[in-house]
Amino acid sequence: MELPLQITKHGVELSPADEEAIREAAGKLECFWDRVISCRVLVDVPHRRGHTGRHYNVRIDLKVPGGQLVIKRQPREQLQDAVQEAFRAAARRVQDRARRVRGSVKLDRNSPRGIVTRLLPWEGYGFIATEDDREVYFERNSVLDGGFDRLEEGMEVRFVEEPGEQGPQASTVALGPRPRPARGVKP
Repeated sequence: MELPLQITKHGVELSPADEEAIREAAGKLECFWDRVISCRVLVDVPHRRGHTGRHYNVRIDLKVPGGQLVIKRQPREQLQDAVQEAFRAAARRVQDRARRVRGSVKLDRNSPRGIVTRLLPWEGYGFIATEDDREVYFERNSVLDGGFDRLEEGMEVRFVEEPGEQGPQASTVALGPRPRPARGVKP
């Protein structure tokens, strides 16, 4: 990690063994992807009226290239259980992000298809026209296998759509076949 691990406690004291377990679990995240920038861990015991016993919340905030991952799981009665469950989930999320960045993710054959209608290579984004006449935004880092520079307007792509801040956007874009010239027209 580029920045040191930060452990924050709220409503609980951690023993040196507990902190060491958290440090060890955080260190293992780099086995899945060595580009994790920072990791912040919050261990919290919320005040719960009418409930007996303590429940531990563990929240992990990871900064990785291209964004941030936030992992929060259900409270657990045992601190070690809460830490282990949160870091297992964090490991899965880090692996998924690493696969997406490397382009190792395969899209489902039933993924929606569309045509690249506008491409702004200098700005690093473009738009896909869907089969139901909608326009979906995508960014350079959403295109698998570093294929953004190989995209052309009119090219068919498959994509995974998700809601964005300003409308629908493609979180993953896979290149389709190159556009074919119209019949009777020589390239």
